[in-house]
Amino acid sequence: MPRFYFDVREGARFAPDEEGLEFDGLDKAEYEAACMAAEVGRDRLPTGDSRAITVEVRNEHRQRVLTITVSMQVDRVEPPPPAHVSR
Repeated sequence: MPRFYFDVREGARFAPDEEGLEFDGLDKAEYEAACMAAEVGRDRLPTGDSRAITVEVRNEHRQRVLTITVSMQVDRVEPPPPAHVSR
């Protein structure tokens, strides 16, 4: 069964995966990478300085085979609308 490695980039930080995980094929590794990116993004994007999380997947030969990026963009309305006044 092929082994895949999931490296995580968050801004300037890089966390390489030295152990990897075994999956039946690239489709299952892609699903795992998407879940990982979503989970890391959910936990870190709202509170961190970075606005994007990237998971780079490498195959058993340590070659990059896919990249998944999740990002968050916040656009505030300026100037803010006036507060609603109850009557």
